[in-house]
Amino acid sequence: MIGRTSRSLIRQRIHTKIRKRLRGTAERPRLAVFRSLKHIYAQVIDDSTGRTIVSASSHEKATGSVTGGNLEGAKAIGKLIADRAIAQGIKAVVYDRGGYIYHGRVKALADAAREAGLEF
Repeated sequence: MIGRTSRSLIRQRIHTKIRKRLRGTAERPRLAVFRSLKHIYAQVIDDSTGRTIVSASSHEKATGSVTGGNLEGAKAIGKLIADRAIAQGIKAVVYDRGGYIYHGRVKALADAAREAGLEF
């Protein structure tokens, strides 16, 4: 199959273009999202130091029976990452959708984080 590109390669290309423009600082770090079929992951990253400040995923035991493969799981992770970020003193972030379309679980995570108090 010459000329065909997988979805993951296309997403990586889009994410690279997004990352050229997006930069997280200490005052306004980057909220990065990664989703797989079963789980969803979120990290708050300070790009100036290259350090992950806060992270949350549906894979953690702290989330209980929440699965990241549906909207409810994404909303729970969005609320959890916002609570953890606010506890660290972070009020505003730059949202990095990771090359995914702003729709479904990616949008639900962002909306839940906004409702929990994060600004972006």
